Parts: sequence; structure tokens; C-alpha cells
Amino acid sequence: MSAAPAVSQQGPLALICGGGSLPLAIADSVSARGRQVLLFPLQGIARPEDYAQRPHTWVRIAKFGTLARAARAAGCHEMVLIGSLVRPAFWQVRFDLTTLKLLPRIAAAFRGGDDYLLSSGARLIEEQGFRVLGAHEVAPEILVPKGALARVQPSEGDRADIALGFDYLHATGPFDVGQAVVVAGRHVLAVEAAEGTDQMLERIAALRASGHIRASTVGGVLVKAPKRGQDRRFDLPSIGPRTVEGAARAGLAGIAVVAGSTIVAEPERLIAAADRANIFVVGLPAGSEQ
Repeated sequence: MSAAPAVSQQGPLALICGGGSLPLAIADSVSARGRQVLLFPLQGIARPEDYAQRPHTWVRIAKFGTLARAARAAGCHEMVLIGSLVRPAFWQVRFDLTTLKLLPRIAAAFRGGDDYLLSSGARLIEEQGFRVLGAHEVAPEILVPKGALARVQPSEGDRADIALGFDYLHATGPFDVGQAVVVAGRHVLAVEAAEGTDQMLERIAALRASGHIRASTVGGVLVKAPKRGQDRRFDLPSIGPRTVEGAARAGLAGIAVVAGSTIVAEPERLIAAADRANIFVVGLPAGSEQ
């Protein structure tokens, strides 16, 4: 019998929740370890129905004062930011008094890429007395392990496409663009940009349906990897059942990610979806992308 999880002595954990299922999966994992979790879903981003049955406090982007007061009142000293987030235009953001005092630095952060913006935001949060952690630091089991997750294994041709995909992402990482690419027959078919992985896969499916991808370019691989030098507390690549379903609709043979540096949402559902679609999902050791 496994030992019961130790109860944390660090006080409750504040979870700032973006979109998708990952925030609740993290909350459940941390709670199972005996630590209280305070949920702060972001208005206009997180889905209200996901939090209807859970205690939570809605917050807005750039309304840090509300979040800080509620977290301090509960004895919280650590925060995790997790979930999908669409970067707002600076002019659309409404600041509270606490955040207005930091406006010049926030404006400067908006002039950088996404990773720079997140890292700058984390520094501002930490200056207010909170420690910002990565989701994998509080729930390490969410990371993809090394090896095949599902029944199917990649072929030699798939492995050549995976290698090219990792080479591409390694080369473009310093430009702070997307973390995913689709490769088929040693050809790059699509690169993730602002639309995200799911929409990129929809684009591949549409291109195949319209005949814009030649018939001889069958299969293909979705490859995801973190950007070089990024702050790994934020925006680690992630996959879930929806990723598998999108890859299947796009006619891909499988998905390859970096083991230990990729978050997996709902792993049981992901494996079942991959086996149904007869596609592979593989975690490769760090260094494979070099």
C-alpha cells in the first residue's frame, strides 16, 4: 500500500486559472496531497460552468489588488498560473489601483513576447510578497513520462519527421513564437502561431480536405517542445484528449513531445483517444530536440 500524501505546511496554494481543463486537474492533484487550493478563475477566459460546483473567487486580468487581498486573507504565500490565456491588447486592460502603480513596468512588459510578458508579470507578483511556482512543481505527475503513452509506436519515417520538428523548434525558439510544428514526409506543413495548437491542427485538416496538401504527403507528426530559455513556470507545452482528437482529424500519425517538460491533461482519456484513433503519443528525453 502506498503512503498517504504528506500534508503541506506551506499554507494554501492560490491557483490563477486560465481556460481549459488543466487548472482543475492541478487543483485536484494538489488537494489530494492534503494542501488547500484557492481557485481564482480569470473572468472572460475560464468557463463559469467549470467552477460552478467549487468554491472560487473570480478575478480580472490586471486586477491584482483583488487577488492579493483575498490570497493574503487566506494565509496564502504561493501562486501558480495555469491554463490557456489569450494575450489582451494593452488598451483593453482595465487596471485597479494596486496595478496602476506598476503601470510603466507593465507597459514595458507588453512590448516583449509572451514569455517576457509572463516572466515580467511573475516578478511583479513576487515583489508583492508571493512566490510564483510552476504547475509541475506542485503536481509533478502532470508531466509526460519518457516513452510511448499509448499502444502505437512511431515508425522510422515518423522518427525522421520528429527529429526535423525538434530541429525546427530549437532554431525558432529564441524568437518567442509557437511551441508546435507539424511535419510530414520531412516537410514542415504548419507552424503554431497566435491561434494555438488546436486551431493549427484544424488548419491542417482543412488543407488536406481541400487538396492543398498533396496526396502523397500522408501521415505526419505534431511535435511540441518548450522554447529555449523560457521561464518554465509558465506556458510549458501541453497535450490532452483534444490534442489527440485534433491530430486524428488532421490525418496525423502521432504526437511527439519532450518528456519531463510537457504537461499532460487527463492522461487516461488521452491514452484511450490515441488508441481509438490508432495514433502514437511519445515522450522523448530532453536533448532529443537539440
